[in-house]
Amino acid sequence: MKNNELFKTNLLISIILIIGFSLTAVFSYNANYQSSLENIEQVSSLSTDGIYYQLNTKFTKPVNISLAMSHDSLLVKHIKDEEKHMNDKAYVDITRNYLENYRKKYGFDAVFLVSAATGRYYNFNGIDRVLEKGDAENVWYYDFLDSDETCRLNVDNDEVDGADNAITVFVNCKVEDMENNVLGVVGVGIRIEYLKEMLKSYEDNFNIAASLIDDNGTIEVSTEHTGYEKTDWFEAYSQQGIREQVLGWKEENSNLEVWSTSDSKEKNYVVTRYIPELSWHLVVGQNTGEIIGKMKQQLYQTCFLIALVILAVLFIITTVIRHFNKQITELMEERQAMFKKATEQLYDNIYELNITKNCTVGKRTKEYFESFGAKGLSYDQGLRVIAEKQIKKEFREGYVSTFTPENVKKEYEKGNNHLKYDFMITQDGTNYYWMRIDAYIFYSSEDNSIHMFVYRKNIDYDKQKEIQALTDEMTGFYTKKATERIIGRMLKNTDKKFAFFIFDIDNFKQANDLYGHIFGDYCIKEFTGTIRKHFRSNDILGRVGGDEFVAFIPVPNTEWVELKAEELSKTLNMECSSKSNSWKMSASIGVAVTPEGGLDFDTLYANADSAMYMTKKRGKNGFTIYRK
Repeated sequence: MKNNELFKTNLLISIILIIGFSLTAVFSYNANYQSSLENIEQVSSLSTDGIYYQLNTKFTKPVNISLAMSHDSLLVKHIKDEEKHMNDKAYVDITRNYLENYRKKYGFDAVFLVSAATGRYYNFNGIDRVLEKGDAENVWYYDFLDSDETCRLNVDNDEVDGADNAITVFVNCKVEDMENNVLGVVGVGIRIEYLKEMLKSYEDNFNIAASLIDDNGTIEVSTEHTGYEKTDWFEAYSQQGIREQVLGWKEENSNLEVWSTSDSKEKNYVVTRYIPELSWHLVVGQNTGEIIGKMKQQLYQTCFLIALVILAVLFIITTVIRHFNKQITELMEERQAMFKKATEQLYDNIYELNITKNCTVGKRTKEYFESFGAKGLSYDQGLRVIAEKQIKKEFREGYVSTFTPENVKKEYEKGNNHLKYDFMITQDGTNYYWMRIDAYIFYSSEDNSIHMFVYRKNIDYDKQKEIQALTDEMTGFYTKKATERIIGRMLKNTDKKFAFFIFDIDNFKQANDLYGHIFGDYCIKEFTGTIRKHFRSNDILGRVGGDEFVAFIPVPNTEWVELKAEELSKTLNMECSSKSNSWKMSASIGVAVTPEGGLDFDTLYANADSAMYMTKKRGKNGFTIYRK
């Protein structure tokens, strides 16, 4: 009888739990799905507005400047006089200075002038080339001349000497005289990387895909494509069904927002806005595939948990009532042990700190601090002791400043409950490896204090792979992009003095032409190997061009920099020999020193490059230090 009653009770409870949990799961799924769709619409719409206003801000200046130059009466007169001064160096210098002044004043990557009469392409270096009809690289120019437009944007590679064919957004304007005769084309250029980085920040933060497309649907700018590649947005994203809607939408100051279905049957939310100043469409898309997949996975997990809960409840009911509390306790301990084991598999060590009271919490944390001689010290004092004994010197300041009680409280008050720091650590005082600390901040009502859990994880393998991806395979120097980012990071919030060196191998093309590219590569390795010997292991060495390299180091004063530059110039005046081939090698060096030479990467690079150019003008094989 008892067993029969127990069976009926278990069956009734099972039915109630199954119905209750199932309804809860279904309602929760539907509510979350609707909420997710609304969130997608809001995020996409707000992202579109944010990108639109940033683009307007970014392009207002170049468009206005190009238009202002095209209407400059002095420039019109200057172009008209060109054919009278075809061999006049002073005429070229005036043109070059005019363009250089605009470039420096407004910080453009390119400023140019093309004469309609001679096809000469002037830039801030002088005459770069002559544009000839029939050359595929010059189609943009002759198409523009034949059009009725007075101003046009196009995305193209920058062919100017030294620009490395960087993909650039050009704002081109026709220069006309009083009779509306076209005298030439003047314009400015902005590297497309700036726009890509802006779009990428939105994509990373809001899980969207943003693109700028022209009236034909060709992607002009996105994080993956440029107008130089001629990629159709509707083909790339399988959205042919909304081509006419998107390209036909040209309502100013408003968005077109549509739900569409891609060729793969995934539901997408697309927001587009027309930018008349650029004659481009801003398209922001977000698909529901990933979100629905995660929600389905959560639903399956919920069903699995429901089954486990039902089994657990049935098991508990069938046990003796007098052991009920004991069973509950054991279940809680088992779950805590599983959590601890799972956490320890992810992290090497876990410690707890009381930030408000500036002390350690728990036996394990206390023993860890005592093992480094921090017994009896407050948390912030012990933090500095551990930094001195375990952490590599260049990471100590960042480690301490990140996890001091003052900074933890500050971050918590700002709403940030997660701190992360990567650094190099040692166990034996000699061998260092990469470690990551994830710290989670929370308020404990038990003692009315802010606490912090610190999770430590060995990330040496992943970090080494990351570092390898940032270096040039041939030389071991940092890539151009990595060099720029690292130097930019080092220049922030510091009052240290730094020197920025640029090295250019003199007449390097000669080595390739005489003995081939294999010998040329060998000479580059010899050249960079010699540079590396004259710098410390933690100095920044980068390859920013085929035969152009940079070094960035902290320095005591400008006099020391001059001695260092002289030493390097003499050392790099060397013979490159391999088998039966031998070639005399030397370097032109330019140096910019902070703060006089600049306080950001672009300024330091430009000034050091200018100094190097002066070295080349003096006959190469030497150095020049930039001075205002």
